[in-house]
Order: sequence, then structure tokens, then C-alpha cells
Amino acid sequence: MQKQQPVPVPAGFRQWENGRIREVVGLGLSELVPGLIIEHRPARTVTETEHVQVLALMGNEAPVHSDIEYCRSTGHQRVLVCGMLTLNIVLGMTVRSTSGMTSGNLALDSVSWTAPVHVGDTLSARSTVLSARRSNSRPDQGIVTCKVDGFNQRGELVVTGTRTFFVPADPDVVRDATGY
Repeated sequence: MQKQQPVPVPAGFRQWENGRIREVVGLGLSELVPGLIIEHRPARTVTETEHVQVLALMGNEAPVHSDIEYCRSTGHQRVLVCGMLTLNIVLGMTVRSTSGMTSGNLALDSVSWTAPVHVGDTLSARSTVLSARRSNSRPDQGIVTCKVDGFNQRGELVVTGTRTFFVPADPDVVRDATGY
């Protein structure tokens, strides 16, 4: 019987047990260096269902989000997707790579919506690491601040802001302890 050659572990994965590999979730402090730019994929298309559900969950009754006749009378040919849904989709796209192992979010600052989003628009996200340092009060954690930008399918900026969150100072310790 021929001995099986070890298979190289692809980027974004780590060796697991019995010849299996496991996807890496989240980056650690040493990997999130200021100036690093992360293009998040896959992109997401905003659906009518999620738009309506978010309006219902939030109790948002603004007619600009739900009444096409109101929208037309105010110069919009389609209803606008609620800005909080746009922000949540864009921020959600960033979590897997930047803060997948976070122990908490610390701040969301300077959020601006810069262009309208409509049902059927496809959003993508980009994070730029602005700062990263070890926490003074939690030495096993790092504090990272990223500028987060969301774009539509035409490459137009639709939302921007900064997000600050904890990451493990040593991600392998957390990965080994949690199975991630």
C-alpha cells in the first residue's frame, strides 16, 4: 500500500483532525495591520422580502420605504431601502474576515449614507484597517478600528463609517479552544 502524501493546506484554512481542513473565521491582531484593505465577497443582492421584514421588525413606517406613490411625488421612481438594512448588510459582509472571533463591538462612528439603495441592488463591502493595538484592560485582546465602505453594483459608495471591535491577540489560542 502506497503512503498518502500530505495535502497542502489552502490559504484561508487550517489543518484539522483526520486529514480534514477547517475554514478560518476572523483574523487576529497581528494580521489586521493598519493600511490593510479587505475586499469582502460574496456580494449581496437586497431582496424585497428582507426589506419588508426589516421595516416590520423596526416599526419603520416612513412612506419613502413603502409607498411608491409617495416616492413618485417626492422625485423617487422606486421605494428606498431602509438605511439600517443597507448598513447591516454591509457590516455583516465584513464580519467573517475581520471580526469573526470578536468578543464584542466597541463603536460604530461617523456613519453616512451617500447614495440611495433600492430592492434589487447588489452590495459589496470593503474594510480598511485604520488602527490596531493590544487592549490595555484586556491584554489577550486587540482593539481594531476599520473604515467600512459599502458599494452598489455600479461601484457607487452607498454607506461609509468606522467600526471598532475586539479581536484575539493570539487567534490560534481562541481557534484551538473553540474549534474555530
